[in-house]
Amino acid sequence: MRIELEGCLNFRDLGGYPTKGGARLRHRLLYRSDALHHLSADDVRRLRDEIGIISVLDLRSSGELRNEGRGRLEHEPIAFHHVPLFEGDTNAGREQARQMSLADTYFLLAEFAKSAVARVVTLLSECDGPAVYHCAAGKDRTGVISAVLLGLLDVDNEVIVADYALSSENLDAIVERLMASQGYKQMFAALPPETLHANPETMTGFLERLAGRYGSISEYALSAGIDAAAIDQLKRRLLEPA
Repeated sequence: MRIELEGCLNFRDLGGYPTKGGARLRHRLLYRSDALHHLSADDVRRLRDEIGIISVLDLRSSGELRNEGRGRLEHEPIAFHHVPLFEGDTNAGREQARQMSLADTYFLLAEFAKSAVARVVTLLSECDGPAVYHCAAGKDRTGVISAVLLGLLDVDNEVIVADYALSSENLDAIVERLMASQGYKQMFAALPPETLHANPETMTGFLERLAGRYGSISEYALSAGIDAAAIDQLKRRLLEPA
């Protein structure tokens, strides 16, 4: 469910999604978003007082965090965890990257960012209140994390794909805002053209690549170093029985 905010265009509650076993994700506990540094003062009050966010997981690179900052949330008593999924030079291997599909890019990100993915899952399993994770657009890095989390919670692939595709609703406005920044303009130039879209087949391809390599998202998570106890704790915290 999308949460309408002045500053964020892709802030969503993942609550309500069904699992294969008939349970559902609890509402008002797990959120995904685009860049939180654009939040207005009213947005911050809403997140703090109405939604009750107690923890923010920032998936952006150190360079993005340095250049764009944390915005108004920096001055709030909300736990902040910087867990960059990618810290490298986006200009390196630009031509090779542009020849890859976006699904392939997501798969490589999941492969090379295993330790970061493990930390995100572990932090969310340990959090005792509403938490939000985000990147710049709330689609790519956030989409990879969402796929892993929803997969670990036994959500069907069709639902994971549909959740990813929801980013298309405000994507034009998100891209326009990002393109106003020279840094993000260069980042987009180093990524596949599909990055400007949220096509369902992109997430389908990513999930197929993970399944082809690991058999399941659970097996991927274990290979990334995510403790089975953390996965169980994540399920206890975020799922409500049928």
